[in-house]
Amino acid sequence: MPGRSRRGAGGDKGGPTRKGDGGPASAPPAPAKNAAPLVLVVDDFPDNREMYVQYLSFAGYRVAEADDGEEALVKAAALLPDVVVMDLALPRLDGWEATRRLKQDPLTRAIPVIALTGHGLPEHVERAQQAGCDAFLTKPCTPLDLATEIRRVLEGSPKKTPRKGG
Repeated sequence: MPGRSRRGAGGDKGGPTRKGDGGPASAPPAPAKNAAPLVLVVDDFPDNREMYVQYLSFAGYRVAEADDGEEALVKAAALLPDVVVMDLALPRLDGWEATRRLKQDPLTRAIPVIALTGHGLPEHVERAQQAGCDAFLTKPCTPLDLATEIRRVLEGSPKKTPRKGG
């Protein structure tokens, strides 16, 4: 969005970052069979996004980012990430509804969604599951815990009970 600045390396809201060049990809290349998984990080707080984007990039993932549910829908359809990390309390379109729409769209319905939120009450977990979230972590969540959950989801391990990150 115009007027917003990004600090540090690790991604540009315009698209995924290729590890090593520090810049945005001009167009998402067709991933090679052994390409690193692409993670779409959706969070309205720039510092949260930056922390997760930098850590996940360092851990070898390709990363794209969005700061609200509307942008998440556009990016998910354009990039077809391997997994979406979705904050639930988002402006314009919240993460519950964005997840519901992702799961209703034939193009994006198979993409796993990990809810990462400060909303950790049992009713929030149930609401996230009803929306279609495949996993649930509460904030604060360390980047290592997030990377572990992403790996678990991508490997297709059985769902665990929702847990607090960190």
